[in-house]
Amino acid sequence: MIGESMAGMLQRPARSALTALGTVLGVGTFVAILGLTATTSSQIDSRFNVLTATEVNVEDIGIEQNEFVPLAFPKDADARVQRLGGVEHAGVYWTVDTRDTDATIRSSPVGDASMGERSNIVAASPGAVEAAVPHVAQGRIYDAYAERTAQPVVMIGSGMAARLGITTLQTRPALFIGEQPFTIVGIIDDVERKADLLLSVVVPRSTAEKMWGEPAAGGAKMLVSTKIGAARQVARLAPTALRPDHPEYFKAVPPPDPKTLRGNVTSDLQQLFLLLAAICLVIGAVGIANTTLVAVLERTGEIGLRRALGARGGHITIQFLAESGSLGALGGLIGTSLGTLTVVGVAIARDWTPVVHPATVAAAPAIGLVTGLVAGLYPAWRASRIQPAEALRR
Repeated sequence: MIGESMAGMLQRPARSALTALGTVLGVGTFVAILGLTATTSSQIDSRFNVLTATEVNVEDIGIEQNEFVPLAFPKDADARVQRLGGVEHAGVYWTVDTRDTDATIRSSPVGDASMGERSNIVAASPGAVEAAVPHVAQGRIYDAYAERTAQPVVMIGSGMAARLGITTLQTRPALFIGEQPFTIVGIIDDVERKADLLLSVVVPRSTAEKMWGEPAAGGAKMLVSTKIGAARQVARLAPTALRPDHPEYFKAVPPPDPKTLRGNVTSDLQQLFLLLAAICLVIGAVGIANTTLVAVLERTGEIGLRRALGARGGHITIQFLAESGSLGALGGLIGTSLGTLTVVGVAIARDWTPVVHPATVAAAPAIGLVTGLVAGLYPAWRASRIQPAEALRR
């Protein structure tokens, strides 16, 4: 049976290779998807540990507890939280309400207001800016002196700088918000947290209070960056550190569990890509079934002769199942190799550690074999139903 099956495949090597190609693609995709999912899950976990798991947000909910508390954050809020163990940077920020003022942003003191830019103005203490981890393309971050003395300085994103025609800080350009001039001390082109800062004009907290007043009740927040493992403890202690007399005025939002978040992301990606792999396997199975059925029609005379010499229907069924199963298993072996090489290649290119579970490598050729057997069921049954006399007359 094995010899007859091999002979049947080797008589048409090109067709057999093309038939196995569908299974190669399906199994290769299956192995590559599971391997890449396992490989990237560790990278996702690392990203969550560095960013999500080290970020705490503190919200001002004092107005919900006492209507006479317009701003619950004390003046020295940054210093109070930064004294907590594990805190790297902390600062208060809010979006300035400019509905009743001229907040047109220009790079020159004169000009039509309609020609200026409209953008959010974010008041942020130096600690909040540092907690956002900005990448400064030019200049620097304003410091505690600017905050303490309410200096008219700003930081802007590189996109806004380009729209305003500001290409360098060497000439000490100014930015005008309404009629008020500000010195641009830094241009940022990326942040790891609070991406909306790239689209905003960032001014010191004390400067915003001096020019536009305190934020609306409940409008201020605090951004805290911590060391890995300290975020949940900081979230528990921050309200008490800010207001020992009224910790209920604050709501500290700890980071989500990175393992759960990673598991959800990994599960979603795995389900999506496994669906694509299943589609490839179905295409491969259809290809094997179609080719095997064509082979049955072409070899009707051979089947009739074998039946006339004493072969039973079960023998014919086993022969064609062996051919389709061999093609599926061969495609599974090649697909497993290609899928593993794909995982290793991507990991090397991205400087990752490749992860391929042994169970995946062991199961993939078996999946190819099962795919071939399932695809060959109908053609094999069709071949076993051919009557010897009718086949020989053809």
